[in-house]
Amino acid sequence: MVSIMNEALELEVGHKVLEVGAGSGWHAATIAEIVAPSDTAREKRGHVYTLEIIRELADSARVNIEKTGYSDRITVICADGSEGYVQEAPYDRVLVTAAAPDIPKPLTEQLKTEGILVIPVGGTYLYQTLVRVRKRDSRLVEENLGGVAFVPLTGKYGHRL
Repeated sequence: MVSIMNEALELEVGHKVLEVGAGSGWHAATIAEIVAPSDTAREKRGHVYTLEIIRELADSARVNIEKTGYSDRITVICADGSEGYVQEAPYDRVLVTAAAPDIPKPLTEQLKTEGILVIPVGGTYLYQTLVRVRKRDSRLVEENLGGVAFVPLTGKYGHRL
């Protein structure tokens, strides 16, 4: 699923990426390898901002990122990812690793024109669709990438559990 989501994002060197749902930090590291490879000049590297709403997971992801040498390319932030992270917006790409009931408006607002958002949308645990959203000027173009099963997104624009 990580590979499928990364391919759907159409990542390129230099992209600034927002990930919602840091988990262990592993997915952010795979993205960093694409947008900010270590053999690329620092000024041409992209960056990954990964948000995690659960403090313990954010702390664990931060430790993993530091131990594996990615802390210069990935920033871990404990915050409500459903609201995005306006401080570093706009983003070339946004990835959500938990299922939202709908596409959170703040995430599309923080996406650059011609940017891509990949997000599972649907109920809690069942009947979810992986959706790719392309921002075209003021329009959002959605594409169904197939059925998936993710944990529910929590927070202001997430599921009410």
